[in-house]
This record gives sequence, structure tokens and C-alpha cells, in this order.
Amino acid sequence: MAEAKPWDPASGPNAAGLLLGHFVASGLVTQEMLNISKKSTSCFVNFSRLQQITDIQAEIYQKNLEIELLRLEKDAADVVHPSFLAQKCHTLQSMNNHLEAVLKEKRSLRQRLLKPMCQENLPIEAVYHRYMVHLLELAVTFIERLEDHLEIIRNVPHLDENLKKMSTALAEMDILVAETAELAENILKWREQQKEISSCIPRILAEENFLHKYDVTVPP
Repeated sequence: MAEAKPWDPASGPNAAGLLLGHFVASGLVTQEMLNISKKSTSCFVNFSRLQQITDIQAEIYQKNLEIELLRLEKDAADVVHPSFLAQKCHTLQSMNNHLEAVLKEKRSLRQRLLKPMCQENLPIEAVYHRYMVHLLELAVTFIERLEDHLEIIRNVPHLDENLKKMSTALAEMDILVAETAELAENILKWREQQKEISSCIPRILAEENFLHKYDVTVPP
């Protein structure tokens, strides 16, 4: 049996209905407020909203997972992507075919390499002539300095030993410089002494002439 509602006129007059009518007549409660209170809300609406939120969260998680997979695929595209793999396979196949051709012509290539290439012309297109001139200049310069480069390469294993010898030679040079400076200072002092002696000789000779002239005997 349905529960009687005090604001519903069909339920018959009662104390609650009369009290609400009095409130409506006095303006404390409006009819719109009573109409809103008549509407019944299903208890499953919140569960429906919760289910929608759960579905949206699951969809967001799925999209994030797809985005992460796309990022991983992009980072590893040069390794696992079919187009890159096909390109690499094609390159390897070309190299393999070239090596097979070289192995097949190994004997003729060896004979050709052993044969001196004297009085033979290499056909070069006209557009590349200026580059060949520059290349020949570089080759001549390299050949001129080849011995120096080889000598540097030969000295690389003995670099530490050469550095030690250089350090010892620099130390000895410092000692020689110090000794040379001391010797130069002594020579300058000797020259000053010689100048003083040279300046004193005329005075001494003059004194001796004076003594001989007047027969003055110097007491012992």
C-alpha cells in the first residue's frame, strides 16, 4: 500500500496537509517547493554516475597505454619498423652480392693489383677534372710529408721516454744558464777591477818618477 503524502490533495485532508496549506497561504512555503519535494529520485542514479566515471577512467588509462606504446614504437622504429628493416635487409643484400662478385673475381683482381699500372689512363669525366687537380696537389703534399708523418708515428711508442729526456735536458739547460749568468757576472766584476787597476797605474808611475827625481827614499 502506498504511503500517504500530506501535501497530496488526493490523500485526503489531515493535520499535516492543513498545516502545509496554512504555510502556503502565509507565504512561508511556496507551491514550487512542494512540487519539487514530490519528485522521487532513484537510488540507482549515483551508481550509474559512478559506473560512468569508472568507464571514463578505464578509457583514459587505455588511451595513455596506447600513447605509451606509440612512443615506444617511435623510439624503436629504426630497429623494429618493417620499412627500416626492409631497407637494412636491402643494404645487406647489396653488400652480400658485391662481396660474392669480388670473391668470384678474386684471382683476376689479384693479378690486376699485382700488375703495375704504368702508362695507363684512368677515364675521368670533364666535370671532375678540377677536383682531380686539387686532389693531386693534396697527394703531392702528402707524399712530401709522408716521411715526417711516419717518423712521428714511429716515435709515438717512445713518447714517454723522449719526454723524460727532454725534461732532463731542460733541467741541465737551466743549470747551464745559471752558471753562464754567474760567469758573466764574474767577468763584469773582473772588468771593473781591471778598469780600477788601469786608472791607478799612471798615478803610481807618476809617484815613482817623483821619488826618483828628488832622490826620496821610502822608509821600509
